[in-house]
Amino acid sequence: MNYDSPKEIKSVLDDLGIRLKKRWGQNFLINRGARRKILSLLDAQKNDLVWEIGPGLGSLTNELLFLTGKLFCFELDRGLIAYLQETFAGNENFILIPGDVLKTWKGTADKYGMPERVVGNLPYSSASAIIAALVENNCLPSRMIFTVQKELAQRMTAPVGNKNYSSFAILCQFAFSIRSHGDLKPGSFFPVPEVTSTIIELQPRNDLSAPVDRDLFLTLLKSLFVSRRKTIRNNLLSGWAATRYREDILLKALELSHIDPGIRGEELPVEAFIRLADNLQRLG
Repeated sequence: MNYDSPKEIKSVLDDLGIRLKKRWGQNFLINRGARRKILSLLDAQKNDLVWEIGPGLGSLTNELLFLTGKLFCFELDRGLIAYLQETFAGNENFILIPGDVLKTWKGTADKYGMPERVVGNLPYSSASAIIAALVENNCLPSRMIFTVQKELAQRMTAPVGNKNYSSFAILCQFAFSIRSHGDLKPGSFFPVPEVTSTIIELQPRNDLSAPVDRDLFLTLLKSLFVSRRKTIRNNLLSGWAATRYREDILLKALELSHIDPGIRGEELPVEAFIRLADNLQRLG
């Protein structure tokens, strides 16, 4: 089919009796140049295990099957699942994983191994949850290329002190080096969304020392942003950390980490959160 033609896509969907669900953020990428750019950035190799999240009607899938080894496609929509099965069933490297990717990816990884590459036009409503789940569970492929809402890309790449700098930004920047590769206007998609999208590239960082206790780091990170207007000291002494550590230990950990207890979490770089978690682990 012509993946650049809204008319043909609509005709196929009508023939299949598929009604797109706005709440799932179902917008097909009809910009051929953007698809080529995504595939070029992904740089999938012949023996790579690749995951595609939200293949839709298969515009990227169709190309990926010529470029890589095993391709696992995670799709939620039953109508699209049936279409993908019929269209690509003859290719032995095509493996369709039906259902919500947030519920199916761990089982897939356990059974087949972690991917070398991940790609997808992520649903606006669940993109942050998908990325956070991968990071929190230490699924760090050598490269991930996503299209996401521009606002989310700005949150992921926000610098220290920026209004968008949050626990999610720190989580992403702790795990990955993140680069934006240009915006996609709404007309690049069908149906046309109300927002601009951005192509982002994520590659694992190798310039940071990993926290001694990863789970402690992740829990501490969330707890220090529960109340954004509170200082680091107040969040520590009134939140999760206070249920696990004595006050003197918390304050000593701040001192050893060279963190001013009077500032807020949004003023701390990623490295400071790692230092704090490591000192708490050592003192606790």
